[in-house]
Amino acid sequence: MTVITVLILLIALATAVLYFMWTQEKPWMAFYVACCGGVLILNLLFSLFLVYKNFKKKK
Repeated sequence: MTVITVLILLIALATAVLYFMWTQEKPWMAFYVACCGGVLILNLLFSLFLVYKNFKKKK
């Protein structure tokens, strides 16, 4: 679960950096990158939820 969380943070950071780098030069490309990063983060959050829900801890 830690790996997925780290991936989410790295994707969010990379998306934010690229968005602010491309906002002035290519606004549509910046919007596209932000949307793709957001969809990828939502997908990873959904998978994190399913992993956490189905992970059985041994007592």
